[in-house]
Amino acid sequence: MSEQANSRDVVRRDDGTWAVTKPGSERAGAVAGTQAEAVQRGSQILANDGGGELRIHGTDGQVRDQRTVRPGNDPYPPKG
Repeated sequence: MSEQANSRDVVRRDDGTWAVTKPGSERAGAVAGTQAEAVQRGSQILANDGGGELRIHGTDGQVRDQRTVRPGNDPYPPKG
């Protein structure tokens, strides 16, 4: 996995659940029962954190999709 400034990975855990992880972090940011739920939660996390790349891994661990998530609504957007 290539580490990026702001990215998250959706990966399958040994117990069959799906986790949203941040590169370099030991704990999952979110855990879901299905991959679709984890993708949705990962997108929300990235939008709230200023946007970034969401990498979705298949059951074999290989990246099968990558999405760019735009920043969410910023209450203090930059002027100009």
